[in-house]
Amino acid sequence: MTSSPPSISLFICDTVRWLERAVIGLNLCPFAKGVHVKGQIHYAVTLTKDLNEVLEILRSELSALIATPAEVRDTSLLILPNCLPDFLDFNDFLERAEALLEEIELDGVLQIASFHPQFQFAGTGADDVTNCTNRSPYPTLHLLREGSIDRAVEVFPEAETIFERNIEVLQALGMQGWSALDIGPGASERLTSVSSKAV
Repeated sequence: MTSSPPSISLFICDTVRWLERAVIGLNLCPFAKGVHVKGQIHYAVTLTKDLNEVLEILRSELSALIATPAEVRDTSLLILPNCLPDFLDFNDFLERAEALLEEIELDGVLQIASFHPQFQFAGTGADDVTNCTNRSPYPTLHLLREGSIDRAVEVFPEAETIFERNIEVLQALGMQGWSALDIGPGASERLTSVSSKAV
């Protein structure tokens, strides 16, 4: 008996769990809570493994973001659960994503940030907990508005200190503490399964 593949909703639930428990819970990004609470984050999932298809979907998501009022959709997360599992391949792909941004003349209007389960800063080891600032359950492209970033920085003028604080928070947490957050792939499904059994 074969199990059915995870549904798109599972990938979104896992990503929301990571956002709530790590990004917001550890305050890794002080700007994330507001848009999350207001429901202004759009989640898109593609199950394709084809990079050309990913680029076309990215093109569509960038266009949709800019065409939607910020108070409705301030930012978007494009989740790629079946694609680019190797971080170096993912990192190389980002050049194509940035080239697309320039091609559709949205460079300077939108930004693409990146998160990956194996994210690794140059000069760090794979098991260095500071890499977790950019580690997500699945390879993810974060589409942001430059205008929203500018407004957030006005409210939080010492934005350059966020990275330093994050490093301190993660070093205090340690890899064991990060693992205890239980924010990896399938975490939300495991939680649902445990809850079902407890009933």
